[in-house]
Amino acid sequence: MNQAKNIYTVPFRRKREGRTNYKKRLKLLLSGKTRLVVRKSLKGTYATMVQYGEQGDKIVASASPAELRKLGWKFDCGNMPSAYLVGLLLGSKAKKAGVTDAILDTGLENPVKKSRVYATLAGVVDAGVQVPHSKEVLPEQDRLEGKHIASYATQAEGQQFSAYKKHGADAIVKTFNELKGKITRGN
Repeated sequence: MNQAKNIYTVPFRRKREGRTNYKKRLKLLLSGKTRLVVRKSLKGTYATMVQYGEQGDKIVASASPAELRKLGWKFDCGNMPSAYLVGLLLGSKAKKAGVTDAILDTGLENPVKKSRVYATLAGVVDAGVQVPHSKEVLPEQDRLEGKHIASYATQAEGQQFSAYKKHGADAIVKTFNELKGKITRGN
C-alpha cells in the first residue's frame, strides 16, 4: 500500500527569520551594479559597498562610526551629521577601490525621506560615486551639518544634550566641517 506522504518544503532560513527579502535582493543583483548597503542602529549608521560574486558577496569598502571616532568625532554617532560623514568616508574609499557607480540597498527597512539612510547616500554622492536617487529624498544641508542639533541644544535644559553643551553648542557644526574637509582631502 502506497500512502501519499505530506511533502513540506522548508523556506530559506534567512527568509523564515525575516532577515532577507529574496525578491528585492534578486532585483538588486540583476542590475549588475555594486550595492551600497546602508544599515542603521541606535548607536550609528554603517555603510558598505558590496559586489556580487558566485562564491558569495565581496565587500569592496566599508565605513563605520568607529572610524569617525578615530578621525576626531566626539559626538553621538546615531545622528544625521555622523551618517553623512560615514557616507562621505565610504564614498572616498570606494572611489579609491575603483567603484564609480552603485545602487542603494536598504534591506528590509523602508527608508523615510530625509532620514539617516539618505544622509549616508548624500555623503556617498558628494564623494563622487554615482547612485540613482531623487533630490527630494536627500536632507537639507543645515540638517546634514547638524545646525538643528546645535540650535536645539542651546534651548534644552538640564542633562539633555550635555555632551553637546560640554563642547559648546556650535561645536558639532565646526567638528562636522573639519572632518568633512579631512575626509575630502584624503585624511
